[in-house]
Amino acid sequence: MSTAPLLVFDFDGVLVDGMPEYWWSARRAALALHPDLQLPEQAPAAFAQLRPAIHKGWEMVLIAAELGRPGFDPAAALADYPATLGRALARSGHGAAELQESLERVRRQALERDPEGWLALHRFYPGVVERLAALAAEAADWSVLTTKGGAFAARLLEAAGLSPLAVDGHEQGSKPDVLLRLLQRGRPLWFVEDRRPTLELVRATPGLEEVRCFLALWGYLAPGDAEGLDPFGIHPLTAEGFGSPLARWP
Repeated sequence: MSTAPLLVFDFDGVLVDGMPEYWWSARRAALALHPDLQLPEQAPAAFAQLRPAIHKGWEMVLIAAELGRPGFDPAAALADYPATLGRALARSGHGAAELQESLERVRRQALERDPEGWLALHRFYPGVVERLAALAAEAADWSVLTTKGGAFAARLLEAAGLSPLAVDGHEQGSKPDVLLRLLQRGRPLWFVEDRRPTLELVRATPGLEEVRCFLALWGYLAPGDAEGLDPFGIHPLTAEGFGSPLARWP
């Protein structure tokens, strides 16, 4: 049994910057449900401002719709995001599953009609492809754990010539549940994520105490996310640190 770590990477905000695609798809999904919305072609600054709080794809659709509502205050929405989501969900008249399906339908159609155009809306962060390819020399395997649909993440990885051990999308369950299953492989797990609340949830989940958690400082962080990590057992990981040998990781 290998004692080398299995590195588990979040996808969006860790391996890939997909901000243009988020708005492109979320906008179309919102308009499919509410054709009367007035939404700009280019992502408004408020969408990027709210992105660190967004956890799942259906939330992107909901927030896109909210940005088309007169008087929407992104600062207030960010200050109490759970309450914002609840009110927006009630106002939309659509459930989370319907919003998620609207988003995935847009992505499926894009991959069928213009795969190159859809893939071009994403970019891997500098050095990521080369660093992942080099992990084999350190006897470390890696996988992807994302709230994106697994098939979409797999398509992007394939286009970059990358072959992870596994790609677990939202269909496989929550991130703590997937990590618990991965632990059954009997290998040390290192989890790299850019969403601090997700890392705090992992640290608080019984059975995951030995998972090494890293906050990707180049990702979609909210103000203050990189502060006070020590009490939670979360290690800050810079882009330079990510590129260094595993033995030098914090």
